[in-house]
Amino acid sequence: MYTSILGKMVAAFAVAVSLIFIAAGCDMNPTPGFGTMEVRLHDAPGEFEEVNVYVKRVEVNREDSGEGWITINEPEKHIDLLKLVNGNYEVLGEAELEAGTYHQIRLILGNENNLVIDGETKDLFVPSGQDTGVKLNINTTIHEGEEIMILLDFNVEKSIVMAGPPQEPVKYLLKPVIRASNFANTGNIAGVVTPAEARPVVRAISSESDTISVTFADSQSGEFKLIGLPEDSYTVSIQPRADGFEKMHIENVTVNVQETTDLEEIELTATDANND
Repeated sequence: MYTSILGKMVAAFAVAVSLIFIAAGCDMNPTPGFGTMEVRLHDAPGEFEEVNVYVKRVEVNREDSGEGWITINEPEKHIDLLKLVNGNYEVLGEAELEAGTYHQIRLILGNENNLVIDGETKDLFVPSGQDTGVKLNINTTIHEGEEIMILLDFNVEKSIVMAGPPQEPVKYLLKPVIRASNFANTGNIAGVVTPAEARPVVRAISSESDTISVTFADSQSGEFKLIGLPEDSYTVSIQPRADGFEKMHIENVTVNVQETTDLEEIELTATDANND
């Protein structure tokens, strides 16, 4: 009898817990007529030690809507872009949005930006023309109940411009060059470059000869990952930053949507001087 009562109590408890989880799950269901957009920031690096950008706000603009810009999130934080390489990213925000087509996204940046080069911190000025934000075309449709992820690939190498008159200190300007893509429509390329001490720059060059993505192989492991690539056949360029190694090009690297093409181990050849 005791066993029977205990069994009933356990069963009742299990039902109660199930109901709680079901209720919680209902609360987490998307709002009818809405989908979810998540925005992630990734970086194509440059020859700096840090690049700190202050992101104030992330917004989207719905096509044929009088609502204007809709705020996804207000991070109000500094982000070191050089930490966002080889598949690492920063989530800038996530929000439920009414189903429909969104044709633009924009980043509102603050003025408190800086970079570190040769151990010194330098101000990074945003030209006044950027006060209205960095606008990017996405032309993405969100369906009811759908979750999509927009990847923003911030190209530091092309975004920082040195300016200033002769005989005066160099002034660093931030003119953001960012590529936006729907991550679900892209693929990746990964591999390991040996020896790691070659510290190579790895580039994915499209069939139209455009550089689509850039990263630095990890200085310890030699691993690299190029993410957010449109479906295409690429040439992977490996350019050592350390002396004593030859550059390499790997052609006809196919990228398929939602797949990672693994090039496995790529061994660089030492130059003749290094062999001697």
